[in-house]
Amino acid sequence: MRTQLIVPAVAALAAVVTLTACGSEQGRGQGAGDGAGGSVRPEAPVTGVHWTVREVTVDGKRTAAPAGAHVEFTAGEAGEAGEAGAKGRAEGNYGCNRFGADVTIKGDTITVGPGEMTEMGCPQGVADFEEALRAAFSGELKAEVSEKNLTLVAAGGDSIALTAQPAAPLAGTEWTVTALLQGEAAASLPPGTEGRAHFVIGEDGSLSGNLGCNDFRAEVETSAATLTVGRLSSTRKMCTGTAGMLEKAVADALTGQVSYELGHRSLTLTSAGSGKGLVAVAVAG
Repeated sequence: MRTQLIVPAVAALAAVVTLTACGSEQGRGQGAGDGAGGSVRPEAPVTGVHWTVREVTVDGKRTAAPAGAHVEFTAGEAGEAGEAGAKGRAEGNYGCNRFGADVTIKGDTITVGPGEMTEMGCPQGVADFEEALRAAFSGELKAEVSEKNLTLVAAGGDSIALTAQPAAPLAGTEWTVTALLQGEAAASLPPGTEGRAHFVIGEDGSLSGNLGCNDFRAEVETSAATLTVGRLSSTRKMCTGTAGMLEKAVADALTGQVSYELGHRSLTLTSAGSGKGLVAVAVAG
């Protein structure tokens, strides 16, 4: 069964690109999750969807994605659709560094042009994954869809497996810290501390989690763009080396008046007092 990327002809819908699978009339009448397990969904949106990367296969080697690796496709203007395909953009995160690239969508093919990326230093394992994803996410890719999953396959067999993920709310989500901020500069976490620092903003006005070494808790008030964090209380484990460095940086970012920017599944916090901040992601479910 072949899947296709199509651009609706109606001008009002021209900003939406969808994957449409061929099938029987009965298949066209089913929604997501209807029918037998693993059935192909009649229409799965490609643009306007947050695609979390599950894994990448390059030269036969399969590598699981780190938290935060994702891509989102946006369509171009209605007038850009034609025989050459619909022009658009792909933007996301390789797992540590952000990236962007122009894309062309025609039929069941997505062609990824030369892109740009940030140059943040990343842990070796994450850096290896980023290199694999960069290699796979380039040139002409065939798109295959099943349920809420999207697979992009290169002519040589390299592939990227992705899953559609809903937006994560500010409260009630477990946020895992993936980067540290100082002003406009971003830095990767100290070596060996990846995945340790995490927190949840509770509906009850609580803030709790782990600073990277000790568990902590505080009261928090939430407004449209600001968190007001009360005094942190934490366990008293001795934290030295990189764990201590991470703990201090996260604690500084969660001090006093903290501005926040909520993305689809990302959260950026910056303390007005210290100027330090962090980037956190909602881990895919």
